Amino acid sequence: MTEAPDHTTAPTSDAPAATAPVAPVTEAPSTEPSTEATSPDAPAADAPARKRSRGGRGRRGGKGDRPAAEEGQAPAAQKAQQPTGQPARKNGAPSQRKVHPVLERLFELYPQLFGARFRPLKLGIYQELLAAHGDEFKAEDLKLAMGLHARSTRYLECVAAGHPRHDLQGKPVEPVAPEHIHHAILEVFRRRQGRTADDLSGQLRDRIIAAIEASGVGREAYAERVRARDDASNVALDDALAELARQAAKREALMRAFEASGKTEAEFADMYGMDPKEVAFTLARVRRDKADDEKRAAEAALAVPDPEIDALEAPPADTPANDVKPDA
Repeated sequence: MTEAPDHTTAPTSDAPAATAPVAPVTEAPSTEPSTEATSPDAPAADAPARKRSRGGRGRRGGKGDRPAAEEGQAPAAQKAQQPTGQPARKNGAPSQRKVHPVLERLFELYPQLFGARFRPLKLGIYQELLAAHGDEFKAEDLKLAMGLHARSTRYLECVAAGHPRHDLQGKPVEPVAPEHIHHAILEVFRRRQGRTADDLSGQLRDRIIAAIEASGVGREAYAERVRARDDASNVALDDALAELARQAAKREALMRAFEASGKTEAEFADMYGMDPKEVAFTLARVRRDKADDEKRAAEAALAVPDPEIDALEAPPADTPANDVKPDA
């Protein structure tokens, strides 16, 4: 998926998400388990043992047990125990990555776009940012920062949700194209699948179905716009299209049975032991889908040029345009 800046391509790996500015990461005190008792109810018999452990004989060669932090030890000394070259960790979790400084500044300038809640950005916003802040940002730094932002999982999630694109003032200006939403959905689920052993294909199918129905372009046009060269992506698309076709066939069969019954919706539902509200909703859905299909077909017919009309309006191929005379 191509997001801001416009030339970026769909990611193949996670990129650090653009979040609110954070303080530089510092090394945390050592998390080595302390040999000292931590409970105030610890048996008093432990005290002599701890006292003896401070003696030189038990510490010979530096291989004896040592508390993580001696009483009164300065924080700097505690931090010195942290292995060098390793990111600070707490409870086994990796430390937070440092945010790109340009993204930190963009958060300060446009918190409604780059703050706690991300929003899809209008196409061409990179050029607008460069024009507005060219004296503050270098073009290559801004391009890199915007690429990180557009490839972050948080940004892809807001695009996949179908939210409209926003300008620098935080106002919605245009919808996100169906193909951009589709490829954002695929990338978000690809990353989620990489973090779990569970099969997420069913959830992916449901998200694609929802995106197809929300697009308003119809199943065939949607498939034509989003189909890619990646086999896995096309398999997910075909799975969603097959499920949509199955659901549509089931609804149409219900409509045919209703029309053949000659009964009201309530009588039809009672005859088959169905929920009247569900029957009414399904029949209304079939009528709406049929009207939408007819509307799209009419629009497509207007968009296709008529060869006979074009032949009348266009001059012969071997006749210069300035030699064509209007009809008398």
